[in-house]
Amino acid sequence: MKDLFGNALLDYQNGNYSEDIITSTHISDEDVLPLPYLFREYKDMPKIEQKALKLCKGDILDVGCGSGSHSLYLQSKGYKVKVIDISKGAIEVSKQRGVLHAEVLNILDETETFDTILLLMNGTGIFQELTQVSKYLSQLKTLLNPGGQILIDSSDIKYMYEDEDGGFWMDMNAGYYGELDYFLSYKGEKESPMKWLYLDFETLKLACETVGLTCEMSMEGEHFDYLARITI
Repeated sequence: MKDLFGNALLDYQNGNYSEDIITSTHISDEDVLPLPYLFREYKDMPKIEQKALKLCKGDILDVGCGSGSHSLYLQSKGYKVKVIDISKGAIEVSKQRGVLHAEVLNILDETETFDTILLLMNGTGIFQELTQVSKYLSQLKTLLNPGGQILIDSSDIKYMYEDEDGGFWMDMNAGYYGELDYFLSYKGEKESPMKWLYLDFETLKLACETVGLTCEMSMEGEHFDYLARITI
């Protein structure tokens, strides 16, 4: 991983903003990810993210923190927050912006325990593929204190396969339709392709049940997205 995402965050943080991130998937064309959006304040966040932040309690782990916007809000409310990300640039930016406890770390290598684990901006993406969901959920379960919760959002992207007649053109012999090949480029340089997973709620709920977790819908968004609350 070249960490182009982290480089972009660092550029914006350090006053070198000149271009945005370009993303695409194997089923969608190029799209612009504006860097200012990654530095948004609470009032500018989607309702699902605001809802998740309101549900937070106790000691919090923010997984895949990006620039640290969610954690900065939680810190301002008096919460103790640890943020982790596999992007060195993201962690550096989070520290520069005032996040007190930030570490370059994969969630599978985390060992501390928390009252709330937060995974936002399609939190299921880090699972990468459907076959890995149980592994990640089992790890997250070990990180919960008694009475703890996991707050995670995603989208049912089945709509992306719908044709003009209302039918679906999914290849039923292929893998789960939410498994995407994700491509990112910044300033003309391409990042190594990544696996990224969008999970519909019922599939997430079933996966949780198989590892002894309870999954409930906390909020449905306006465009096939949702926030789930997972507990033991």
